[in-house]
Amino acid sequence: MIGLTSAGLTANYDDLAAKEYRCVTIDGPYGFPAKDDLQQIVKKPTDETELQMIKQHRAYYLLRGEIVKLIPEDAASGISRMHVAGITTDLKTPTKFLSKRPAENALGVVEPMKRRV
Repeated sequence: MIGLTSAGLTANYDDLAAKEYRCVTIDGPYGFPAKDDLQQIVKKPTDETELQMIKQHRAYYLLRGEIVKLIPEDAASGISRMHVAGITTDLKTPTKFLSKRPAENALGVVEPMKRRV
């Protein structure tokens, strides 16, 4: 029974990945409308800068397990452009924070997919 369930879930994730959906693999303020803000956080991350950017709506908090829709862009840059449900502007994030597979917690258990309300 578990094998059948796992196989069924894998097929669903494969279908989502083929349609350019990805799973967020990290919690944190890593969604940015502006590429410059993303590069600033990547180069010099501080709690104060992150908090300031969130307050000014220059950074959005991503949740592990959240499903996002990729928007085609230069893959070689290491930055992905995406649409996140509930946010009206497209965001950019490091591609390394997105996966075609569901996010696993520290124990290797698949995190439930999250949807913004």
